[in-house]
Amino acid sequence: MQKAPPTPKGFRDININLAKKRRKVINGIIDVLEKNSFEPIETPTIEFAETLSGKYGEEERLIYKFQDRGGRNLALRYDLTVPLARYVATYNPPLPFRRYQIGQVFRGENPQAGRWREFTQLDFDTAGSKNLEEDAKVIATALNASKDIGLSSATMLINDRLNFEKIPIDVIRAIDKLHKIGEVGIKEELRSKNMAFDDIEDHLFKIKNAKPTINLKQIFESLKQKYSLKEGEDFLFDPTLARGLNYYTGSIFEMKPSSNPADLTIGSGGRYDDLIGMFAHPDKRGARKNIPAVGFSFGIDRIVDLI
Repeated sequence: MQKAPPTPKGFRDININLAKKRRKVINGIIDVLEKNSFEPIETPTIEFAETLSGKYGEEERLIYKFQDRGGRNLALRYDLTVPLARYVATYNPPLPFRRYQIGQVFRGENPQAGRWREFTQLDFDTAGSKNLEEDAKVIATALNASKDIGLSSATMLINDRLNFEKIPIDVIRAIDKLHKIGEVGIKEELRSKNMAFDDIEDHLFKIKNAKPTINLKQIFESLKQKYSLKEGEDFLFDPTLARGLNYYTGSIFEMKPSSNPADLTIGSGGRYDDLIGMFAHPDKRGARKNIPAVGFSFGIDRIVDLI
């Protein structure tokens, strides 16, 4: 009996039962987002490769890039954040602009448990406000949506990229893997890059003993007072959380299904005040527009696996 052709490695079909389950999760999250003034947009699956280049640090190697018949350099979108930045710069919507988007994203990484080369993200962001109340709103909305769809123990780990000032980029990228490879693994990775043992110890000590920044304290207070969330239960300060993407500038956060930092991440986000400005047209004086933003991305596939 002849078999049907397989799907490429890291790509899959979604059967009826799984599709229904995914739709239920997505609809539950959208209900919470729309109650919090986030509205839908859509962007293309394919962008010019130049649009995506230089935004993802060492992860840029995972972008699917190709040329079309006209010789134009194109790429499958890596996430929904950079396309949002391009969208805001292109259409200049009234600010603050609150949007959500659902879409497939693509990364050429090794498939493993909870990781596919094509997967679904559901993002929501506020563009055009430096107010830290927006950071708190994004974090609280993500937590409330997660609990509404059945993740009652969901916990947000939070840090500030300012805690990594004067820390070498190789250390930042390594420390972001702490809960995957452990401290021994981090030291081995940095030693393989010819970093001195004493320097490694000094950097790790500084990171592990960092305290919440002034901005984080303000965000935490808002989460507790305005949104009735509990520190140590609904959200935690994690000084080792780094978020490897280059565009983050302030608060950064990752959601876990429980308070265990070693759990697979089911959503993440942060503040990225410089990204949209990379695409925005200069003002009349020739200066690049500065459009701050903060947002969060749900990993729908991992969430569905948990529920």
